[in-house]
Amino acid sequence: MPKQARAGRSAPPTLGFVTSTVAGEQTFDSLDPRTGAVVASHPVHTAEDVRTAVRRAEEAARWWRGLGFDGRRTRLLAWKKALVARLDEVAAVVVAETGKPLDDARLELVLAIDHVDWAATHAKKVLGRRSVNPGLLGANQAASVGYPPLGVVGVIGPWNYPVFTPMGSIAYALAAGNTVVFKPSELTPGVGEILARTLHDAVPERALVEVVTGFGETGAALCGAGVGKIAFTGSTATGKRVMAACAETLTPVLIECGGKDAMVVAADADLDAAADAAVWGGMSNAGQTCVGVERVYVVEQVADEFVAKVAALVPSAHYGPMTMPSQADVVRRHVADAIAKGGRVVVEGSIEGNVVDPVVILDVPEDSVAVTEETFGPLLVVNRVPDAAEAVRRANATGYGLGASVFAGAGAMRIAESLRCGMVSVNGVISFAGIPALPFGGVGDSGFGRIHGADGLREFTRPQAIARQRFALPVPVTSFTRTAAHMRTLLTLVAARHGRTLR
Repeated sequence: MPKQARAGRSAPPTLGFVTSTVAGEQTFDSLDPRTGAVVASHPVHTAEDVRTAVRRAEEAARWWRGLGFDGRRTRLLAWKKALVARLDEVAAVVVAETGKPLDDARLELVLAIDHVDWAATHAKKVLGRRSVNPGLLGANQAASVGYPPLGVVGVIGPWNYPVFTPMGSIAYALAAGNTVVFKPSELTPGVGEILARTLHDAVPERALVEVVTGFGETGAALCGAGVGKIAFTGSTATGKRVMAACAETLTPVLIECGGKDAMVVAADADLDAAADAAVWGGMSNAGQTCVGVERVYVVEQVADEFVAKVAALVPSAHYGPMTMPSQADVVRRHVADAIAKGGRVVVEGSIEGNVVDPVVILDVPEDSVAVTEETFGPLLVVNRVPDAAEAVRRANATGYGLGASVFAGAGAMRIAESLRCGMVSVNGVISFAGIPALPFGGVGDSGFGRIHGADGLREFTRPQAIARQRFALPVPVTSFTRTAAHMRTLLTLVAARHGRTLR
């Protein structure tokens, strides 16, 4: 890691949760990954605690739904203003619990605030009841579709972006008329609590977000607590366990898991912009970004120039330690495997405890774990390919399908549309995440369901169809009074409508 990112750091800590029992309540400490110092203590909520939180959220949900779109919009915009006013206060908690630089935490808050605004101001247009064409057989009906809320949504959040990522579920669920029970990561419980406090300060009438803290058992309890839906962000392995737990009660799930996101660099790409994006996308937040850049496929004729530009930019990378120290072991294993299988180290970084320097390796075989598994660290694999078509083929040769980036000229959109993933940035990196109107989510091992945009609002509702009869039809189709003559009349109408003779 560049020297300025390490300055003043004490010996990196090892991950360990200190639990204790005070007055009959078990607690655990959140730790600063930069120093190992205790940030704060939090309760380990039991299954009964979770059920109680859900019951409180159910009561609040009835009030919240009754406010209608306009009442909810007013209050959510008040929350937005509170987040703006207390941005640095919230960012300080993010820094303390994740170790990321302050400006990175601020950027995360800025993006989340924009999503709160979009969800609040677009919910009525997206979810309000709308008329649809009833068709020939329903000509006497007024047909409409509405999107009522689910009630209570359970959100299980990650530690890498503890504000921005769960807010993609929380803000959209609230705007849709639900209340939320939020289980933040055990690494960032304080972030969850301060988010809930800012909301309650802005909307004091009811607690719209209940926070439950603890470990996997607390999350499992939320899955079985009778919520209307679970929105989970985390690893693929944990996502499968969440789905299994929810299956017992047929609780629907939204699953956003990891990725092995690729960047395609074509022969006519702007190489300065591509190299800058590759370094930031691969190294920012210590590489702990599910939609970051882990693999780069660059066309052979510009590969040497591109790699030289990447190597020159890497010293400017500035980020914090690994939030989860054990993740450094994953980086170490992936680097070792890439080198053992013939990869050439372009930028060699050291790994000291939970502090990982940037690593860039060229020409890594596609069967290396550095290519097939999510690294979630500041390791960038750069592989040369003969053309953009081969780059697309390799980019798609994975079970993951979250995000991707394309740097190209005239054929950029064609390449982007060929990629098997949920989101693509063209001549940029992670830009889709900052556009509230765009849906966010993946395919395959990266999960399913969407947050953000109109799709994200509908994700936290249930479509409700209503057909209201305006007048009786002369042909009683759905009645035992229907006669053979009635049926002949109906068939004649159908034949005229659909262009063939019915016998």
